[in-house]
Amino acid sequence: MDLTCSGLATRVVAIDEATQVGQARREALALADQCRFTETDAGRVALAATELATNIIKHGRGGTMHLGLVHGRGGMGVELVAIDRGPGFNLAQGLAEGYSTAGSQGLGLGAIRRQAQVMDAWSDARGAIVLTRVYAEHAPAEVDLAYGALRLPMRHETVCGDAWTLTVRGSQLALTMIDGLGHGSAATEAADAGASAAAGADPGPAAELIERVHRGMAGTRGGAAAVACIDLAGQRLQFAGIGNIHAVLCDATAARGLPSHPGIVGVQYRKAQAFDFSLAPGNLVVMHSDGLQGRWNLRDYPGLVHRHPALVVALLQRDFDRGRDDAGIVALRPEAFQ
Repeated sequence: MDLTCSGLATRVVAIDEATQVGQARREALALADQCRFTETDAGRVALAATELATNIIKHGRGGTMHLGLVHGRGGMGVELVAIDRGPGFNLAQGLAEGYSTAGSQGLGLGAIRRQAQVMDAWSDARGAIVLTRVYAEHAPAEVDLAYGALRLPMRHETVCGDAWTLTVRGSQLALTMIDGLGHGSAATEAADAGASAAAGADPGPAAELIERVHRGMAGTRGGAAAVACIDLAGQRLQFAGIGNIHAVLCDATAARGLPSHPGIVGVQYRKAQAFDFSLAPGNLVVMHSDGLQGRWNLRDYPGLVHRHPALVVALLQRDFDRGRDDAGIVALRPEAFQ
Protein backbone atom coordinates (compact mmCIF):
# COMPACT_ATOMS: atom_id res chain seq x y z
CA MET A 1 0.00 0.00 0.00
CA ASP A 2 1.15 3.55 -0.80
CA LEU A 3 -0.58 6.35 1.05
CA THR A 4 0.21 9.90 2.18
CA CYS A 5 -2.35 11.91 4.11
CA SER A 6 -2.43 14.88 6.45
CA GLY A 7 -5.34 15.87 8.66
CA LEU A 8 -7.57 18.80 7.84
CA ALA A 9 -9.26 20.69 10.67
CA THR A 10 -12.25 18.81 12.07
CA ARG A 11 -15.61 20.49 11.58
CA VAL A 12 -17.69 20.75 14.76
CA VAL A 13 -21.43 21.42 14.84
CA ALA A 14 -23.30 21.96 18.10
CA ILE A 15 -26.57 20.01 18.11
CA ASP A 16 -28.88 21.41 20.78
CA GLU A 17 -31.99 22.31 18.79
CA ALA A 18 -33.79 21.16 15.65
CA THR A 19 -32.51 24.02 13.47
CA GLN A 20 -28.95 22.73 13.84
CA VAL A 21 -29.82 19.43 12.14
CA GLY A 22 -29.84 21.28 8.84
CA GLN A 23 -26.41 22.76 9.52
CA ALA A 24 -24.98 19.29 10.18
CA ARG A 25 -26.49 18.04 6.93
CA ARG A 26 -25.06 20.96 4.95
CA GLU A 27 -21.58 20.47 6.43
CA ALA A 28 -21.76 16.76 5.60
CA LEU A 29 -22.80 17.50 2.01
CA ALA A 30 -19.90 19.94 1.61
CA LEU A 31 -17.52 17.12 2.58
CA ALA A 32 -19.26 14.73 0.18
CA ASP A 33 -18.68 17.30 -2.56
CA GLN A 34 -14.97 17.37 -1.70
CA CYS A 35 -14.94 13.58 -2.15
CA ARG A 36 -16.63 14.08 -5.55
CA PHE A 37 -19.42 11.76 -4.52
CA THR A 38 -22.26 11.06 -6.91
CA GLU A 39 -25.69 12.44 -6.11
CA THR A 40 -26.66 9.04 -4.74
CA ASP A 41 -23.63 8.77 -2.47
CA ALA A 42 -24.07 12.37 -1.29
CA GLY A 43 -27.66 11.50 -0.44
CA ARG A 44 -26.42 8.64 1.75
CA VAL A 45 -24.15 11.08 3.61
CA ALA A 46 -26.99 13.57 4.04
CA LEU A 47 -29.33 10.90 5.41
CA ALA A 48 -26.75 9.61 7.89
CA ALA A 49 -25.98 13.15 9.11
CA THR A 50 -29.67 13.97 9.49
CA GLU A 51 -30.45 10.81 11.45
CA LEU A 52 -27.42 11.19 13.72
CA ALA A 53 -28.19 14.83 14.50
CA THR A 54 -31.86 14.07 15.08
CA ASN A 55 -30.96 11.26 17.47
CA ILE A 56 -28.72 13.63 19.46
CA ILE A 57 -31.74 15.87 20.10
CA LYS A 58 -34.39 13.19 20.58
CA HIS A 59 -32.40 10.73 22.66
CA GLY A 60 -29.17 12.38 23.73
CA ARG A 61 -30.15 15.63 25.46
CA GLY A 62 -28.03 17.57 22.99
CA GLY A 63 -24.38 17.30 22.04
CA THR A 64 -22.03 17.81 19.11
CA MET A 65 -21.15 16.29 15.77
CA HIS A 66 -17.60 16.02 14.43
CA LEU A 67 -17.29 15.86 10.66
CA GLY A 68 -14.21 15.18 8.52
CA LEU A 69 -12.68 13.46 5.53
CA VAL A 70 -11.01 10.07 5.86
CA HIS A 71 -8.66 8.19 3.56
CA GLY A 72 -9.57 4.64 2.59
CA ARG A 73 -8.16 2.03 0.27
CA GLY A 74 -8.69 3.56 -3.13
CA GLY A 75 -10.92 6.46 -2.13
CA MET A 76 -11.96 9.17 0.31
CA GLY A 77 -14.88 8.98 2.69
CA VAL A 78 -16.92 11.19 5.00
CA GLU A 79 -16.71 10.57 8.75
CA LEU A 80 -19.53 11.63 11.06
CA VAL A 81 -19.19 11.25 14.84
CA ALA A 82 -22.19 12.05 17.04
CA ILE A 83 -21.42 12.74 20.71
CA ASP A 84 -24.37 13.25 23.05
CA ARG A 85 -25.06 13.83 26.73
CA GLY A 86 -27.87 11.33 27.06
CA PRO A 87 -28.48 8.22 29.16
CA GLY A 88 -26.78 5.92 26.62
CA PHE A 89 -28.23 2.92 24.83
CA ASN A 90 -27.63 -0.68 23.88
CA LEU A 91 -26.34 -0.74 20.29
CA ALA A 92 -27.79 -4.17 19.47
CA GLN A 93 -31.23 -3.02 20.62
CA GLY A 94 -30.86 0.34 18.90
CA LEU A 95 -30.17 -1.29 15.54
CA ALA A 96 -33.35 -3.37 15.74
CA GLU A 97 -36.11 -1.91 13.57
CA GLY A 98 -38.88 -0.43 15.68
CA TYR A 99 -36.88 -0.11 18.91
CA SER A 100 -37.04 3.37 20.44
CA THR A 101 -36.54 5.00 23.83
CA ALA A 102 -38.36 8.20 22.82
CA GLY A 103 -41.62 7.01 21.31
CA SER A 104 -40.38 7.39 17.71
CA GLN A 105 -40.58 4.80 14.93
CA GLY A 106 -37.16 3.45 15.88
CA LEU A 107 -35.71 3.60 12.36
CA GLY A 108 -32.71 5.93 12.93
CA LEU A 109 -29.74 3.67 13.74
CA GLY A 110 -30.85 1.01 11.29
CA ALA A 111 -31.10 3.64 8.56
CA ILE A 112 -27.65 4.93 9.40
CA ARG A 113 -26.17 1.45 9.26
CA ARG A 114 -27.63 0.91 5.79
CA GLN A 115 -25.97 4.09 4.47
CA ALA A 116 -22.51 3.64 6.01
CA GLN A 117 -19.73 1.13 5.40
CA VAL A 118 -18.51 1.66 8.98
CA MET A 119 -20.58 2.04 12.11
CA ASP A 120 -19.45 1.68 15.71
CA ALA A 121 -20.76 3.05 19.00
CA TRP A 122 -19.90 3.51 22.64
CA SER A 123 -22.31 4.18 25.47
CA ASP A 124 -21.66 4.91 29.15
CA ALA A 125 -22.87 7.12 31.99
CA ARG A 126 -21.56 10.26 30.24
CA GLY A 127 -23.53 9.66 27.04
CA ALA A 128 -23.18 7.94 23.71
CA ILE A 129 -20.75 8.23 20.79
CA VAL A 130 -21.78 6.95 17.36
CA LEU A 131 -19.17 6.70 14.59
CA THR A 132 -20.10 6.34 10.93
CA ARG A 133 -18.01 6.42 7.78
CA VAL A 134 -19.57 6.67 4.34
CA TYR A 135 -17.53 5.82 1.25
CA ALA A 136 -18.62 5.72 -2.38
CA GLU A 137 -20.98 2.88 -3.19
CA HIS A 138 -18.46 1.38 -5.65
CA ALA A 139 -15.61 1.43 -3.10
CA PRO A 140 -13.82 -1.88 -2.35
CA ALA A 141 -15.32 -4.06 0.37
CA GLU A 142 -12.22 -3.49 2.54
CA VAL A 143 -12.07 0.25 1.86
CA ASP A 144 -11.84 1.39 5.49
CA LEU A 145 -8.50 1.84 7.25
CA ALA A 146 -8.36 1.42 11.03
CA TYR A 147 -7.23 4.89 12.05
CA GLY A 148 -8.91 7.89 13.59
CA ALA A 149 -7.88 11.51 14.03
CA LEU A 150 -9.13 14.85 15.27
CA ARG A 151 -7.66 18.30 14.75
CA LEU A 152 -9.61 20.81 16.86
CA PRO A 153 -8.73 24.49 17.36
CA MET A 154 -8.85 26.10 20.77
CA ARG A 155 -12.17 27.69 21.61
CA HIS A 156 -12.66 31.02 19.81
CA GLU A 157 -9.82 30.21 17.36
CA THR A 158 -10.48 29.47 13.69
CA VAL A 159 -7.25 27.55 12.97
CA CYS A 160 -5.54 24.65 14.72
CA GLY A 161 -1.86 24.62 15.68
CA ASP A 162 -1.74 20.82 15.93
CA ALA A 163 -1.15 18.67 12.87
CA TRP A 164 -0.51 15.07 11.90
CA THR A 165 0.56 13.15 8.84
CA LEU A 166 0.54 9.48 7.89
CA THR A 167 2.74 7.92 5.21
CA VAL A 168 2.73 4.29 4.07
CA ARG A 169 5.18 2.91 1.53
CA GLY A 170 4.87 -0.83 1.09
CA SER A 171 5.50 -2.39 4.49
CA GLN A 172 6.82 0.83 6.06
CA LEU A 173 4.56 3.29 7.91
CA ALA A 174 5.36 6.62 9.54
CA LEU A 175 2.96 8.53 11.78
CA THR A 176 3.95 12.08 12.77
CA MET A 177 2.25 14.31 15.35
CA ILE A 178 3.15 18.00 15.68
CA ASP A 179 2.07 20.67 18.16
CA GLY A 180 2.99 24.20 17.09
CA LEU A 181 4.06 26.35 20.03
CA GLY A 182 1.08 28.22 21.46
CA HIS A 183 -2.03 28.57 19.32
CA GLY A 184 -3.43 30.72 16.53
CA SER A 185 -2.03 31.39 13.07
CA ALA A 186 1.66 31.30 14.06
CA ALA A 187 1.26 27.90 15.71
CA THR A 188 -0.64 26.64 12.67
CA GLU A 189 2.10 27.87 10.34
CA ALA A 190 4.70 25.97 12.36
CA ALA A 191 2.67 22.76 12.56
CA ASP A 192 1.76 22.80 8.86
CA ALA A 193 5.41 23.35 7.91
CA GLY A 194 6.43 20.30 9.94
CA ALA A 195 3.60 18.19 8.56
CA SER A 196 4.55 19.12 4.99
CA ALA A 197 8.15 18.12 5.64
CA ALA A 198 7.06 14.77 7.07
CA ALA A 199 4.61 14.12 4.23
CA GLY A 200 7.36 14.65 1.68
CA ALA A 201 9.59 11.96 3.18
CA ASP A 202 9.54 8.20 2.89
CA PRO A 203 9.13 6.33 6.19
CA GLY A 204 12.59 5.89 7.62
CA PRO A 205 14.53 5.96 10.85
CA ALA A 206 12.54 7.95 13.39
CA ALA A 207 15.43 10.22 14.41
CA GLU A 208 16.09 11.14 10.78
CA LEU A 209 12.43 11.97 10.22
CA ILE A 210 12.41 14.21 13.32
CA GLU A 211 15.46 16.01 11.87
CA ARG A 212 13.62 16.52 8.58
CA VAL A 213 10.64 17.98 10.44
CA HIS A 214 13.07 20.21 12.39
CA ARG A 215 14.49 21.61 9.16
CA GLY A 216 11.01 22.11 7.76
CA MET A 217 9.94 24.11 10.82
CA ALA A 218 13.03 26.35 10.82
CA GLY A 219 12.02 30.00 10.69
CA THR A 220 8.70 29.35 12.47
CA ARG A 221 8.07 29.54 16.22
CA GLY A 222 8.64 25.75 16.34
CA GLY A 223 6.91 23.24 18.54
CA ALA A 224 6.79 19.64 19.71
CA ALA A 225 6.94 16.67 17.36
CA ALA A 226 6.94 12.89 17.59
CA VAL A 227 7.34 10.16 15.01
CA ALA A 228 6.37 6.50 15.11
CA CYS A 229 8.01 4.52 12.29
CA ILE A 230 6.56 1.04 11.93
CA ASP A 231 7.90 -1.96 10.05
CA LEU A 232 4.63 -3.72 9.29
CA ALA A 233 6.30 -6.90 8.07
CA GLY A 234 8.70 -7.17 11.00
CA GLN A 235 6.16 -5.92 13.56
CA ARG A 236 8.56 -3.37 15.02
CA LEU A 237 7.94 0.23 16.06
CA GLN A 238 10.65 2.88 16.36
CA PHE A 239 9.72 6.07 18.20
CA ALA A 240 11.39 9.45 18.59
CA GLY A 241 9.87 12.53 20.17
CA ILE A 242 10.87 16.07 21.11
CA GLY A 243 8.65 18.08 23.41
CA ASN A 244 5.29 17.40 24.97
CA ILE A 245 3.65 14.88 22.64
CA HIS A 246 1.91 12.09 24.57
CA ALA A 247 2.33 8.73 22.84
CA VAL A 248 1.13 5.32 24.05
CA LEU A 249 1.28 1.77 22.73
CA CYS A 250 -1.84 -0.02 23.99
CA ASP A 251 -3.05 -3.59 24.11
CA ALA A 252 -5.86 -5.35 25.98
CA THR A 253 -3.96 -5.57 29.27
CA ALA A 254 -1.39 -2.78 29.37
CA ALA A 255 -0.30 0.60 28.04
CA ARG A 256 3.32 1.56 27.41
CA GLY A 257 4.28 5.20 27.26
CA LEU A 258 6.67 6.16 24.45
CA PRO A 259 9.33 8.58 25.76
CA SER A 260 10.14 12.01 24.34
CA HIS A 261 13.01 14.39 25.11
CA PRO A 262 13.06 18.14 25.91
CA GLY A 263 13.49 20.71 23.17
CA ILE A 264 11.68 22.75 20.54
CA VAL A 265 11.61 21.31 17.04
CA GLY A 266 12.43 24.01 14.50
CA VAL A 267 14.41 25.98 17.10
CA GLN A 268 16.78 23.89 19.22
CA TYR A 269 17.04 20.42 20.72
CA ARG A 270 19.68 17.85 21.46
CA LYS A 271 20.08 14.94 19.08
CA ALA A 272 16.89 12.88 19.02
CA GLN A 273 17.13 9.41 20.48
CA ALA A 274 14.99 6.65 19.00
CA PHE A 275 13.50 3.76 20.98
CA ASP A 276 12.49 0.37 19.55
CA PHE A 277 9.44 -1.66 20.53
CA SER A 278 7.92 -4.91 19.35
CA LEU A 279 4.31 -5.03 18.15
CA ALA A 280 1.67 -7.67 18.72
CA PRO A 281 -1.68 -8.30 17.01
CA GLY A 282 -4.32 -5.90 18.27
CA ASN A 283 -1.89 -3.16 19.34
CA LEU A 284 -3.19 0.38 19.16
CA VAL A 285 -0.87 3.38 18.74
CA VAL A 286 -2.21 6.66 20.18
CA MET A 287 -0.52 10.06 19.91
CA HIS A 288 -1.85 13.46 20.96
CA SER A 289 -0.82 16.98 21.86
CA ASP A 290 -0.99 18.47 25.35
CA GLY A 291 -4.41 19.84 24.48
CA LEU A 292 -5.52 16.57 26.08
CA GLN A 293 -4.69 15.41 29.57
CA GLY A 294 -2.30 12.47 29.54
CA ARG A 295 -3.72 10.63 32.55
CA TRP A 296 -6.19 8.44 30.62
CA ASN A 297 -6.10 4.65 30.66
CA LEU A 298 -8.12 2.57 28.22
CA ARG A 299 -8.49 -0.13 30.87
CA ASP A 300 -11.00 2.22 32.50
CA TYR A 301 -13.18 1.61 29.42
CA PRO A 302 -13.44 -2.20 29.14
CA GLY A 303 -13.33 -3.37 25.55
CA LEU A 304 -12.64 0.05 24.03
CA VAL A 305 -9.12 -0.91 22.91
CA HIS A 306 -10.69 -3.41 20.48
CA ARG A 307 -13.09 -0.89 18.91
CA HIS A 308 -12.51 1.30 15.88
CA PRO A 309 -9.61 3.73 16.52
CA ALA A 310 -11.81 6.68 15.49
CA LEU A 311 -14.18 5.78 18.33
CA VAL A 312 -11.23 5.74 20.75
CA VAL A 313 -10.14 9.18 19.53
CA ALA A 314 -13.64 10.63 19.99
CA LEU A 315 -13.92 9.29 23.53
CA LEU A 316 -10.50 10.60 24.56
CA GLN A 317 -11.44 14.04 23.29
CA ARG A 318 -14.78 13.90 25.09
CA ASP A 319 -13.32 12.93 28.47
CA PHE A 320 -9.83 14.47 28.51
CA ASP A 321 -9.83 17.66 26.43
CA ARG A 322 -8.33 20.43 28.57
CA GLY A 323 -10.50 23.03 26.85
CA ARG A 324 -7.79 25.69 26.80
CA ASP A 325 -5.55 24.71 23.88
CA ASP A 326 -5.66 23.18 20.42
CA ALA A 327 -6.22 19.44 20.46
CA GLY A 328 -4.68 17.02 17.99
CA ILE A 329 -5.23 13.26 18.36
CA VAL A 330 -4.49 10.30 16.11
CA ALA A 331 -4.79 6.56 16.72
CA LEU A 332 -4.23 3.60 14.45
CA ARG A 333 -4.02 -0.17 14.49
CA PRO A 334 -0.81 -1.02 12.55
CA GLU A 335 -1.88 -4.48 11.35
CA ALA A 336 -4.74 -2.91 9.37
CA PHE A 337 -2.22 -1.28 6.99
CA GLN A 338 -0.51 -4.49 5.91
